[in-house]
Amino acid sequence: MATYNLLLLAGDGIGPEVMAEVKRLLGFYAKRRIADFQTEEGLVGGCCYDAHKVAITDDTMAKAQASDAVIFGAVGGPKWDKVPFDMRPEAGLLRLRKDLGLFANIRPAIVYPALAEASSLKREAVEGLDIIILRELTGGVYFGEPKTITDLGNGQKRAVDTQVYDTYEIERIARVGFELARKRRNKVSSMEKRNVMKTGVLWHEVVEQVHAREYKDVALEHMLADAGGMQLVRWPKQFDVIVTDNLFGDMLSDVAAMLTGSLGMLPSASLGELDPKTKRRKAMYEPVHGSAPDIAGKGMANPVAMLASFGMALRYSFNMAKQADLLDAAIAAALAKGLRTADIKSDGAKIVSTAEMGAAVVDELERLTA
Repeated sequence: MATYNLLLLAGDGIGPEVMAEVKRLLGFYAKRRIADFQTEEGLVGGCCYDAHKVAITDDTMAKAQASDAVIFGAVGGPKWDKVPFDMRPEAGLLRLRKDLGLFANIRPAIVYPALAEASSLKREAVEGLDIIILRELTGGVYFGEPKTITDLGNGQKRAVDTQVYDTYEIERIARVGFELARKRRNKVSSMEKRNVMKTGVLWHEVVEQVHAREYKDVALEHMLADAGGMQLVRWPKQFDVIVTDNLFGDMLSDVAAMLTGSLGMLPSASLGELDPKTKRRKAMYEPVHGSAPDIAGKGMANPVAMLASFGMALRYSFNMAKQADLLDAAIAAALAKGLRTADIKSDGAKIVSTAEMGAAVVDELERLTA
């Protein structure tokens, strides 16, 4: 039985509640002797600031570097709105992404058959939806320098954020996009704003070059990011893999989340470069939803995105595609039985708690692997 080392960072708000359901899942894999997941835990985000006055400690970063994968919950909340900018809860997440070199963020948007009615779009627009938003994660405006607020006097201030991309950053995210598409429906849609941004001009140019050199077999289209957002809510099934930068990826992936009915349904994987010696990647897996402080501690959170994020770890870090497929099937089966957390409630459905939904998924997994 293979052994893997996981670092569990539950974070703030509903993070600990949904992470508890991952622990339930790990118990299933251990009991069935499918894999032995050794776990360590650490603080990140607001809870870490409360304890250590930083969003993540050097010790926790060292554990992240040594792990086979980081499983991340959520960070932030109004409680920490006034902490110094460099110590805000989100700074812990950004440091993890930057220090681990997690440049490729894979965010699937899948509509489970039982939830086609939960989307804000018509059933025919989303039924059977299965797309990926591939977001560049360590460059762009979130990390570009200078990043300043300057007092100009007379009550005026000037804020500056800098959008920066180098050729290699665009090349490597484009390659991930083309490789993903080759295993799916063989289509990449590259989105930027080349009409008004120099980084968009370079992005378009580099993606074209990578395609011409290495991936002529994959269909490639270019689309301005604002038009892409419009098309996502007009007819999302036209897309397969959307590859875009850090800022637009952040926004477009949240748009895609609502196509599925709830942010609580969407997982994500953040991957680093392939190590040529070990053939492994640094990786972190997290739900797309935030810390939802308004429902924290109430047992109302939807754990599906957190469980599906672990499913992505099975697929991308542990070469356990069969187990990932079974977990996806177990989630679909639990939903097909009419079980719903409050965020995806529908007429005739049974509203269940976070723990009840997690237990139902594991029960279905037991049935599928019996």
